[in-house]
This record gives sequence, structure tokens and C-alpha cells, in this order.
Amino acid sequence: MGDIRQSLLPRDVLSAAKELLYHLDIYICNLVQSGRQPPQVDAKTLELVEEFILHSPKDRNIPPRRMSALQELQLLEIMCSCFQEQSRDTVRQLMFSALFSLQGNQADDSRMGLLSKLVSMAIAVGRVPILECAASWLQRTHRVYCVRLARVLVEDYCSLVPGSVSTLQNIHSSSPRFCCQFITAVTTLYDLTSEELTPPLELLQMIVSWLQDDPRLVLITFLNSPLSSSQPISALDLTPLGGLVRWCVKAPLVYKRDKKQALTNGRAESESEAGPLFSALHLSVLQVFMLLPNILNEKGLFGRLALLQLESLAALTSDLSRLLDQADKHMHTSSADTQAHSQLALDRLAQALQVAMANGAILCSREDLRAICSRLPHNNLLQLVMSGPVVYYTNIHTPPMAFSPHPAHSPIASHQTHQPLAPHPVSHPSPPLPPYPSQPFLTGMPFPFRPNH
Repeated sequence: MGDIRQSLLPRDVLSAAKELLYHLDIYICNLVQSGRQPPQVDAKTLELVEEFILHSPKDRNIPPRRMSALQELQLLEIMCSCFQEQSRDTVRQLMFSALFSLQGNQADDSRMGLLSKLVSMAIAVGRVPILECAASWLQRTHRVYCVRLARVLVEDYCSLVPGSVSTLQNIHSSSPRFCCQFITAVTTLYDLTSEELTPPLELLQMIVSWLQDDPRLVLITFLNSPLSSSQPISALDLTPLGGLVRWCVKAPLVYKRDKKQALTNGRAESESEAGPLFSALHLSVLQVFMLLPNILNEKGLFGRLALLQLESLAALTSDLSRLLDQADKHMHTSSADTQAHSQLALDRLAQALQVAMANGAILCSREDLRAICSRLPHNNLLQLVMSGPVVYYTNIHTPPMAFSPHPAHSPIASHQTHQPLAPHPVSHPSPPLPPYPSQPFLTGMPFPFRPNH
């Protein structure tokens, strides 16, 4: 494709980008059709992408060409049409990779900026092919960049425009793979180490509703991954289970610590609002653990693959120990209340460890478990988990009603005290919902992918 550069140079910035996308589509189609394994886009083509789409000049003496805001919006719509019109997933994935795979050069910032805007638009207008490509990108890219993308999407749909979170929430039925990777990314981003790194209430509500609709959602990446594939150390975790457990365990102490109420879109994220949500989330995570034995046995991985790593649990218990020490220093202000929050955090850790070990999510010895929990204060349930046999639960209690965001009317509010879990059949995954409808982005302003000649 290197010979088309001279034809692109005289064109205006939007026309050149549009023309290059057209030729890139043809080039990758031919590449796939040739049967070459693995199909790989050549370096000269990637240079054209950087020069005419990402606007990283080939010659440093030539100032980079810039798009206006309107031109960038038009380019994003053209790209949406491009991926929507291409019916072959292999071609779409290769094209997405050619555009957005990080190269470790100065064009990467432009890549991330354009990618974030494209995925945000794809959510808004229901472009499922782009979300599927973004899910693959999140699975293979360094977690630092995955977190950057997640931060932009949270800001776009949970902070900037009131009520827009419903648009993001609706995609769980049309692209569950993307939702699974998105949850993994946001649990990596929001580690509850500060008020800024505490998940917004709208995001928390959305994730709870997703898991209550279908607990298997957080296992989709794992279920779709080849057994022979190994996760790069720098990549996101195979499932968001570790991050979700961290949220549930640390939440009682974090929300007690951050007494200042953070305002988001005029709403106060108070302890009373978040408490029932984290309680519901904790219950959903335990339900996911209950699904694992059959899934792991089907894959021949029961007792061979740990979805919760011991290193991650050790980091969690270390953070929990620090938070408990901080809580002890402030016990004189509200002794009984602080003690209740501390015990709730320890109870949740014990329940998560017990159910995860019983269902094959953790592979470790009792000695390993006692070692990572050695700095934690005494807790009756945790002591039983570390010293006694793990009870193998075959069922777990499910709330009788759908979750209500209002604590006073929430059936799961009673679960905050963590009464013993009564047997109840686990519900099967919900049947697939109708496809999320695509919507025109710019009414009356079509920007077809195919250029006019």
C-alpha cells in the first residue's frame, strides 16, 4: 500500500483519512483471502495509518496536519460505517489492530485519543462490531492503557451527562464480551485506595444490575479463551473476580473513612447509598463462584487453574490490615460503628475465601492462607476458614426480588449482616435479549465509508 501515499498527500485531511480507510479495508481483505498465516499488516501500511489517520508526520520538518472538531466527528462516523459494513470478523479485527495496536512510539497518544472517542461513540450508537473489536483490544493490551480507556468511558457515561449511564448499561445484551472486559478494567482502575479511585455510584449500580441479570457475564472472557493461551503478565486479569472481591471487602472501611460526600451530577455518594449496592455485589460474586465447578470440570481445569491468584489475595489482605489499623485509631469517635464496619469487611473476606476455595477458584494450602491472613485481627468466621474444612456449598441464596437502589426498599439490605446462606437453586442465565438497535448518529449528514470517485 506504500504506493498510494503520493495520491493522499494533496487531499484534505478528512478526505485522505477516508481514502486510506477504504484502501486498508481492501488490502486486509486480500491479505486474509491469500491464506497467509498469520495474516500480518506490513510496516509501510502502519506508517500510512500513523501519517494520515493519526497525523503523526513522517517527516519531522513537516508540521502535523490537524483535524477540526467537526472533521474528527465525521472521521469517527466514517470509521463506524467502515466496521459496520465489513461482515468478516477476521478482517475487522485485523483492521482494528492496524489502527489501534500500540507501537511504543509518539503516535500512541493519538491512537488512545481516537480509540477512546470511537468506542464511546460505538456505545452511543450501538455499533456492536466495534465493541467486539475493543473487547479483543482490552484482552491483549497492557493494563495501563486499558485503564485509560475505561476512565474515559466512565467519565463520558457516569460523570459528564446526567442519565447517560443507561446507554452504557444497555450494551450488556449486545456485547457481553466488551462488558466483561470493561468490568475488569474498571475494577483495576478503581482500587479504593483514595476517594478519587472509588467507583462512582452510577457505575456500581450498573455493574450490580449486570451481574444480577447474568452472573456468568464476568466469566465470558475466560469461557472464550483458548485453553492453551497464556495471559501476558501486563494484561488485565482473565476475569474481574479479584477486583470485585477487593471492592466488596474494602468498601465498608473505605466509605467509613471517606466521610466527605463526593458529589456526582448533584447526587451524594454516601455510605448509606453505597452499602446495599456493595452487599448485593458481594452476593453476586459468591454466586459466580458457585458456577465454577461445572465450568472448570467441563474444561478439565478443576484443581489446575486458579481464577483468584494468591498474590492478589495477599495484596488485598495487606490493604485490609492497613485500613483496619487506621480504623482502630479513630475508634474513639464511633467505637461500635467502626467495629461493625471492620467485622463486616472481615466477614466478607472470609466468605469470599471459603466459597472460592470450595469451588476451585483458589488453589492454596491452609498454611498459605494462614500466612496471608496472619496480620489480620481475629474474626470468628475467618478463623473457621483458616483452620477447619471448607464447606462445599452446592447452592446459594438468591434475593427474592430485583435490586432496588433505595436501601429502605431493598431486599438485599438484610444481607449486610451476612446471615448463613440458605440453599436455593441457582437461576439459569437469562435468555438473550433482542439486539441493541443501531441509531443514526448525524441525522441528515451521511458520511458513507465508500469514497466517491
